[in-house]
Amino acid sequence: MEVVEALTRLGGVAEAPRLLSLTSRKRVATAIRRGEVLRDARGRYALPTADEARRAAGRLSGVVSGASAAAHHGWELKAPPPLPHVTVPAKRRVGPDRRRGVVLRWRDLDPDDVCDGVLRPAATFVDCAETLPFDEALAVADSALRHGGLTPARLETLAEQAPTRSRGRCRRVAREASGLAANPFESVLRAIALDVTGLDLVPQVVIEERGWTGRPDLVDVERRVVVEADSFEFHGHRAALRRDCERYNALVVRGWTVLRFSWEHVMFDAGYVRRSLTALAGAVGQETPPRLRTMQA
Repeated sequence: MEVVEALTRLGGVAEAPRLLSLTSRKRVATAIRRGEVLRDARGRYALPTADEARRAAGRLSGVVSGASAAAHHGWELKAPPPLPHVTVPAKRRVGPDRRRGVVLRWRDLDPDDVCDGVLRPAATFVDCAETLPFDEALAVADSALRHGGLTPARLETLAEQAPTRSRGRCRRVAREASGLAANPFESVLRAIALDVTGLDLVPQVVIEERGWTGRPDLVDVERRVVVEADSFEFHGHRAALRRDCERYNALVVRGWTVLRFSWEHVMFDAGYVRRSLTALAGAVGQETPPRLRTMQA
């Protein structure tokens, strides 16, 4: 897999072992030489999203904000922003030519919320919760928790302090955020599931049952439902495929209902995922056996 595609799937930033599970060292070296990939101060590989945003903000005398600020902090995203996100003062005039190629917002920022031309982590969370779709905002919040930049209590406090117009959005993101999500793939899947009535899916619940232990991606313990984000990076080897089959079979033979979704399903066909989960929610607990039809020779 090409390096840019691999990093995009991984949320725009990844440590070497994870990136190399999808591509090769030679391709990584070539991508760095071409400027397609950078190695950040934390020793991780990243798309040049954050650097592009800093240049755009400098050109407009603005502040790196939104998804671009999240990328600057090393947080994985549902998808790297195609254009830099920049915020300028509310009364600043920016002509159409200067704002071309930038997602521009006008807002007066508290100076304490900015450091070196970039929104600080706390302000970045609020900005993303206010402006991004719920699934993207949840991926940002999960990543912030996963990397230790913020805590659940801090998210809740920030949400309560958010402007009235966006407080409800911020509260929802803070309430549902979880550092247990392994990556944006799982975060987005959970965001879709949260809109489905009849399921209560919790991330990374440990199941210990009849001699088997596992930790699926999403679990509804009461309804004995498991929803898996099939990790694309682990399916390139036969041994990994074998383990995946054994995990699936172990759950099914113990009476769990399992749904599995690929990265492409979750990122590009949320309607299919939602319909499948809705159908599952309606079917769980039904005792009526299915009608069968025998094919004639």
